[in-house]
Amino acid sequence: MMMMMRRRQLILIVFPSLLLSFFFLYFFFVLFNVQVTPITHGETIRNLTQTQTQTRTPLECKQFSLLIGILTLPDNYERRHFLRLVYGIQSSSIADIDVRFVFCNLTKPEQRVLIALEILRFNDIIVLNCTENMNNGKTYTYFSSLPSILPRRYSYVMKADDDVFIRLSPLALSLQTLPRLDLYYGFVIPCTSMNPYVDYMSGMGFLLSWDLVEWIGKSDIPGNEMNGPEDKMVGKWLKMGNKAKNRFSNKPAMYDYPGTNGRCSHELIPETVAVHRLKRWDQWLHVLQFFNVTKEIKAF
Repeated sequence: MMMMMRRRQLILIVFPSLLLSFFFLYFFFVLFNVQVTPITHGETIRNLTQTQTQTRTPLECKQFSLLIGILTLPDNYERRHFLRLVYGIQSSSIADIDVRFVFCNLTKPEQRVLIALEILRFNDIIVLNCTENMNNGKTYTYFSSLPSILPRRYSYVMKADDDVFIRLSPLALSLQTLPRLDLYYGFVIPCTSMNPYVDYMSGMGFLLSWDLVEWIGKSDIPGNEMNGPEDKMVGKWLKMGNKAKNRFSNKPAMYDYPGTNGRCSHELIPETVAVHRLKRWDQWLHVLQFFNVTKEIKAF
């Protein structure tokens, strides 16, 4: 009898310890190995999307889906946390919208720990298999990688800067009646033009239909023309490939913050979809107050 009691006590002591040890080993494995290879990147995003799909309104209740990839830098922790608040309080009744932060491979030990914590907590980060850059292929890697790392298709994919404020509901409404195929949407350059076919869409935030995202990953044209201003290069790819027959420049609803970029700028207007060049906190404050984004809260 005494021998059996001792065995039970030993099991009660050893088993929880083994379980706890396994947990910590797994935790540290995630911290230091997540984002090491493209396969890991894909699995991270796949797990994320499956989890979130189970907890939100079913996709069949929406008319279309949209992925917004905000291209940023790994060290921009404060900006990411702020943008999570900005986009976390927005929604659309007609579109299933996901917002993700996108950057290239991590290069610092502290990034591997801190960004792993962000992934564990928020699961809203895509790490591309590239070296961090602005105009040497990051946008190409973003679009070309998505079909292989995402577990689902989206109707549209958007590339956006981290200094732009996008109003999700007006954006969704502006897309509601547009084609789901061969679409190129944004703010056409030059600033004074209203013709979406004249050139390319500004890098502040442009959108492609899913078929064009797949084409970028399969065609030799983009892969051979990666270096140069990223927004201009996308327009060049589409022109060379005779793509994007459907184009839409959403002016004046998309623009640069007042006084920051000549004729690309104008005063804030109620029908705004996107405001770009928000480099300072006072500019962000002005925009958020203008659109009354905290209207749900009574005055303090």
